[in-house]
Amino acid sequence: MPDNQAPIELRVATSLDDIRSAAAIFRSAMVGLPPLPPDAEDLSEPGRTLTARLDGRLVGAADSYTSGLVVPGGHRIPHAAVTHVGVLPTHTRRGVVSALLRRQLGDIAAHGEAVATLRATQGGIYERFGYGVASSYATVEVDRRRARLRESVPDGGPVRYLDTDEQWEQLAKIYDSTAVSWTGAIDRPSYWWRLQELWTRDTSWTVVHGEPGAEDGFVRYRPLDSAGWPRNPQRAIVVDDWVATTPAAYHGLLRHLLAHDIVDRIVFTFTPVDSPLRHMFIDERAVTVTGIHDETWLRLVDVHTALARRDYRQGDAVTLAITDPILPANTGAYRIGPEAVSRVDAPADLTTDVATLATIHLGGSTWRQLALAGRVIENRSGAIEDADTLFTTGVQPFAGTYF
Repeated sequence: MPDNQAPIELRVATSLDDIRSAAAIFRSAMVGLPPLPPDAEDLSEPGRTLTARLDGRLVGAADSYTSGLVVPGGHRIPHAAVTHVGVLPTHTRRGVVSALLRRQLGDIAAHGEAVATLRATQGGIYERFGYGVASSYATVEVDRRRARLRESVPDGGPVRYLDTDEQWEQLAKIYDSTAVSWTGAIDRPSYWWRLQELWTRDTSWTVVHGEPGAEDGFVRYRPLDSAGWPRNPQRAIVVDDWVATTPAAYHGLLRHLLAHDIVDRIVFTFTPVDSPLRHMFIDERAVTVTGIHDETWLRLVDVHTALARRDYRQGDAVTLAITDPILPANTGAYRIGPEAVSRVDAPADLTTDVATLATIHLGGSTWRQLALAGRVIENRSGAIEDADTLFTTGVQPFAGTYF
């Protein structure tokens, strides 16, 4: 903060006017977001919109939602979904984001939430606040004309379209009631669903899998460009949300998408980086990965709780020294073994910072990868191998929820 700058005033928004002003700031900062109806409500969780003022003017804001995060082993831990972090372009480079995020982390800790996650529009900001890239997603295109399923791929179950007036309530119910338990998955609160409804109104199709009352998956998709659609030589649909909690749902929803004879390409916006999709087809070249992108930026707010609530593979225990300048209560040594995690006063086998630990925590990266990048110090020979044995998960983490 410049010496002559007025102090940044931080406060939790309590009035609807401030909450709407915070949403307007985020839209101004992002530039390309569609407008929301002026009377839109129920978009923020009460008590979790943090605002920043300079000279009495509201210039920045950050939101979070109460949620849960699935960690290795299938455990769901208390989690803050951080979103809508923005500063007016007229007030950047003045320490506003830093003040917001530092205060927000303290508030999240006070709420008793062990971790926080966010989706970053800019990659160079959040590591200095202790966030690390814990999962990635792939964007995949399928050439529908070449995409012949193998005979070994099962048929799946029944699918049906949802009417627009019932769509969002039904999707939220399916998501909450089914076993969405893969590592990296997060809860979707009502505020998240409300935003999806406002941003995608009348622009997408929704299909669910399973008998009424026993649905186990759904898919939402839309045309990539509807202008000139009937004569377009490259008609494409974009899959924005694909939730399949059983193999039958995966197969049934995939077969539904492939049944659109008028479609030339299917673009899956979000898929796991280790998706089995290409193995479904006789010609695997029908599937093209067009990009790998960072997804979950994870922050361990309570390091001990976060470490203790995930599972580990069998192996030798390691003692890990962590530094956390923003939440200094996390700084210290932790003995991590397959049966228990404890704080200790002992020499460390490995030394790293809280952002690097977050990068490894869900299994999206390995200790060896981060050590080669100079982000982990090995104090005992063989400790890197021991840590990778403990932390390995066998599958890549994936959220599939953008917020």
